[in-house]
Formats: sequence, C-alpha cells, structure tokens
Amino acid sequence: MKDFSVRDQVQQAAVELFATKGYATTSVQEVVEAAGVTKGAMYHYYRSKDDLLFGIYERLLTLQQEHLDEIIGRGMPVAETLRAACVDVIETSIEYLPEGTVFFRSMHMLTPERHDEVMKRRRHYNDDFVALIERGQAEGVFRTDIPRAVLMAHFFSDIHYLSQWYNPSGPESGTEVAEQVTELFLDSLTKGVGA
Repeated sequence: MKDFSVRDQVQQAAVELFATKGYATTSVQEVVEAAGVTKGAMYHYYRSKDDLLFGIYERLLTLQQEHLDEIIGRGMPVAETLRAACVDVIETSIEYLPEGTVFFRSMHMLTPERHDEVMKRRRHYNDDFVALIERGQAEGVFRTDIPRAVLMAHFFSDIHYLSQWYNPSGPESGTEVAEQVTELFLDSLTKGVGA
C-alpha cells in the first residue's frame, strides 16, 4: 500500500472492499485487516462503519465546495465562472470515481442523521451552483425558458451516472471529458439567448 496516513489507508481499504463485496457484507474487521491497522486506529478516525461510509464521500463534498467557493471568489464573468465550476465538479468526480460509486450505491444504508448531513451538504453546493445560473439569467447570458430544476438535473445526471458511462482507460482524459460535457451543457444553457 502507498505511504498513506492511517486515515487514508482505512478509507482506501474500505472503498476497495465496499466496491467488490458490498457495504452491507463487509465487516469492520475486514476493513482493518485490509488496511493493515488495528481497530483502535480505525476508531480513532471513524466511530462506526456508517461513519466510514460518510467519510468516504465527505472528503469529496468538502473538496468540491472549497473549489466552488474559490472559483466564485475569483470574480470572473458569470459564464466563465460557471464553466470553471462545471469542469471542476466533473474532474473531481472522475478523480474520486471509486469513492463516489461506492457511496451512491450504499447511501441508502446511512443512518438518518448521516443521510440528512449529506443532503444538507449537497444542497449547499447545489444552491451555490443554482445562484450562478440565476445570475446569468438575470444578466441575460443564460436562457430563462427552462426551469432551473430541469437545467440542474440535465447537468448533474451526467455526473451521478459517471460510473456507468465513463471509462478511465478510454481515449479521453478526465479533463477532456469534463470540458466536453461542460460545452454541451453551456451550449444548451445559452441556446436562443440574444437571437
């Protein structure tokens, strides 16, 4: 195993086991054995298997929110800001594809408290993303004839199903795919504007 921290070792082992065996049928003992750590070391970072599943996705949620905050903070024109945000969320989702795949398959097994926390964090990101679309609409840059909920579903459905259509060993890099999907979305968002 790479020279990871104990936390990283546990997460990596959990992702691999949850992906191959399934979350429900993987025991904490199997995770610590695969990670090469003790239960005590794991419980220093994660109180339970549920906490571990949440932690796998929480890292990606935190990273994407930090990136979005930084992109918005640059103060670029709204179209450039949205383009950068789209490319980033796709690139990071591809970079963390195994983690996202495991999480979306097993999310329904989280405790209600953890599930609510994930929903709250995702809503925060989505609200910031929607605000960019609203700003572009107010400035006459983006179309207004399609409800924002439909626009969001159109873009994020591609991301949520990445594991079903994206091939990491395919001819396009993650960045190329991110730029292609972004162009398709932005083209649909600006169609008919100013015509």
